[in-house]
Amino acid sequence: MKNKTLNSMFKKSIFVIATLLVLPVVGQKIPKGAWQSSKVYYKKEKLAYVSDKKGNRIPDFSYSGYKNSEILIPNIPVVYSIKPIAGDNTKHIQAAIDKVGAMPLDKNGSRGALVLKAGNYDVHGTLFLKYSGIVLRGEGDGVDTSKNTVIKAIGNTPENRTILIAGGNKNHELDDDWVWGTRSYITSDFVPVGAHTFEVDNPSIYEVGDNIIINHPCTKKWIDANNGGVENDKTKFWHEGELPILYNRYIKKIEGNTITIDAPVFNHLDKKLAQSFIYKYNRKGLLTNIGIEKLRIDIQTLGRTDIKNHAENAIVLRQIEDSWVRDCTTLHFWKSGILTQTAFRISVINSKALEPYGVVTGGQRYNFNASTFSQQILFYQCKASDARHGYVSNGRSSVSGIAVVESTCLRSYTASEGHQKWSQGMLFDNLTEAETRVETEGGNRVMGFYNRGNWANGHGWSAAHSVLWNCNANGKVITLQKPPTAQNYAIGCFGKVSGNGPFEGPTGFIEGTNKKGLYPQSLFKAQFKDRTHQEFKVLP
Repeated sequence: MKNKTLNSMFKKSIFVIATLLVLPVVGQKIPKGAWQSSKVYYKKEKLAYVSDKKGNRIPDFSYSGYKNSEILIPNIPVVYSIKPIAGDNTKHIQAAIDKVGAMPLDKNGSRGALVLKAGNYDVHGTLFLKYSGIVLRGEGDGVDTSKNTVIKAIGNTPENRTILIAGGNKNHELDDDWVWGTRSYITSDFVPVGAHTFEVDNPSIYEVGDNIIINHPCTKKWIDANNGGVENDKTKFWHEGELPILYNRYIKKIEGNTITIDAPVFNHLDKKLAQSFIYKYNRKGLLTNIGIEKLRIDIQTLGRTDIKNHAENAIVLRQIEDSWVRDCTTLHFWKSGILTQTAFRISVINSKALEPYGVVTGGQRYNFNASTFSQQILFYQCKASDARHGYVSNGRSSVSGIAVVESTCLRSYTASEGHQKWSQGMLFDNLTEAETRVETEGGNRVMGFYNRGNWANGHGWSAAHSVLWNCNANGKVITLQKPPTAQNYAIGCFGKVSGNGPFEGPTGFIEGTNKKGLYPQSLFKAQFKDRTHQEFKVLP
């Protein structure tokens, strides 16, 4: 009897094991009542992407930010500190910056942090963080100067100045900044959106770790394929050579003729339309590991309608890589609170760009502004108010990989958007219009990726392969259109989401409008966890 029982148990065990081998592995547990997009969703424990016929798909945005968001922003030790003096503090602060800048770099590429002790610092000029490895840190970004560090920007000399510039301070052209003799043509017929690999004709001139530029030339064929930049308009607003698509990347692997890069491309490279190539970036004048922390920059003005009689920008990060701004507040600029230009892998964390002063017109009130050659920029848990374009990519085809995550806008006059001439790979993830105006410039439009037609100098298609994910327009309009050779997506968004824009264009991919329970709630965080197997964090 005992043997029969054991035999029966053995047979049951074999059945259970066999069944387990056949059944699918239990994967990501989807919360009750949640739904997933048809374009990117969990399959077992991994994100699965649905590609189009050419292999293009929603790209992975999680490489944006300081060191691809793979390294936490460091807490740099204090090496020097100062207190405010009476009158103009420009030279006082600059001398302290220069003092720290003369200190040696440690093994981690840091010189140390300069602390501006709590108080009010009148600044009549521009401050330059012109050294790699230096952090400028205050003691808080609040109003109370007994506890916080307030830089009060006084006057308008020089005209249209920036208060704080971090980096080498030159807007280099990436298609001019190459190491001679390092060009190699991409021989792959088609490199899809989201790809990390391609073949080249001369891999022997590169090594793993090389910093390269990928260049997709702006040819007549490419312009014609995109209707000259303007849907259904006989006038060709874009011109040959005007809009090369450029990616700043690092080589991770070389196998035969195949090169693997550290982050994806955000536009497909189609050899039928343009012969793409790569070359080493010379990095001349590029600065790294610079931080700005816990400061308040308040710009003196002549009042809310003061046109341009005060500083243009509060903070500019220019010719810079692997750097950050965190816990800062900027106020009363007429153009941008934080602007990036020739800037790569930058994190802007828990920062505010509020109350721009000036007229509501073109070229003003771009609160968080990813300008020319801005790539892999992360705006995380930030706040903009009273903007024309609260979060904007404004550098044309040289801008890509801009991720705006868990951030808010208040009282926008018009849209956070891709602004002009084929910026790519922009993500709005849980962007919320928290307070809305009764009317806006854009017919109640507060977010969008769409055709801007002949506005300004022929903006045309403002963004390609870009995603609005779980965004809330608070009853206002989200405009989403599909460019001729690309796609844009609005998934799980709240508001009036449609393809009805100021200029004609097909509707982009819209899914789950005003439907609660999109899973994952954050695409950026899900993509980050999917590739690193860690929860997303920015600080220790």
